[in-house]
Amino acid sequence: TWAVPCEAVVSTQSTGGKSGGGSSGGGSKKGNPADVVELTSSIFDKEVLNSKDMWLVEFYAPWCGHCKKLAPEWASAASTLKGRVKLGAVDATQFADLAGRYGVRGYPTIKYFPAGAKLDAEEYDGGRTADDIVAWAEVKLEQFAEPPEIRELLNDEVFAEECREKSICIVSILPDILDTGAKGRNEYIDTLKSLGDKYKKRKFGWVWSFAGEQDKLQESLEIGGAGYPALAALNIKKNAVLHHRGGFSKDSINEFLQYVIAGRIAPSVLRKDVPKLRKATPWDGLDGQMPEEEDYSDLDDMELEDLDAVKTEL
Repeated sequence: TWAVPCEAVVSTQSTGGKSGGGSSGGGSKKGNPADVVELTSSIFDKEVLNSKDMWLVEFYAPWCGHCKKLAPEWASAASTLKGRVKLGAVDATQFADLAGRYGVRGYPTIKYFPAGAKLDAEEYDGGRTADDIVAWAEVKLEQFAEPPEIRELLNDEVFAEECREKSICIVSILPDILDTGAKGRNEYIDTLKSLGDKYKKRKFGWVWSFAGEQDKLQESLEIGGAGYPALAALNIKKNAVLHHRGGFSKDSINEFLQYVIAGRIAPSVLRKDVPKLRKATPWDGLDGQMPEEEDYSDLDDMELEDLDAVKTEL
């Protein structure tokens, strides 16, 4: 494990295996040391315990040779995971209170703090190369990450956050509420939620609207012309869209997404710029209501002479 004296770690390293840097580490891409957050007693609770982020925190001693070997691997992992997992470092010789709080008895020791509420730290039990650290963290992300929100396209801000700022977003255009009712629409949204959870590691954006509500967007993406529901994968940074041609079932969409990820579907180039979305009214979760018809009951009360007068005028 990591929680053994530095001298013992150096001794076991000589028996084989990759070390965290140095000549035996090799192959890891160079990271930016600034991506590793230097933690102190005064900021630890605020930065780590009170944050919603997932953290890996290394407790080290400046004189520890193995800690020095780990440093470039730790920086490389921090750069690779930036924006998804935060990596920190605590000088345990300066902040012995933190080391004592988490039972640190050797260097380096790495502790894992999950995303969300943090009741206690867990021991890191992965490898010591940057690739090992990244792979370990990504498994945790996949296990405990919250599924993405399936957002209704209510305005251009939603589109920007889910589609312009992410590499791929899944755009669904559902039928009008009068065609499906609340039950039918919720079934479609539940299908999207299930797939969002399955592919949460991919960090896709997930958005939906209904037929005609964002007609300019539909025109730009060329989606919905063959009927509804319709679905497409959009990579706006590459000006490309891939259209799902199958049914709106979990299995069918899952197969489509597998093809998208594997690059087995040729994308179409967007022939029109994506317009700014208009502000829409959020769905209230209820069945649709037919528009009220005009009331022509007054005609029944018209006197026959009035009708004769009308005929005369004509």
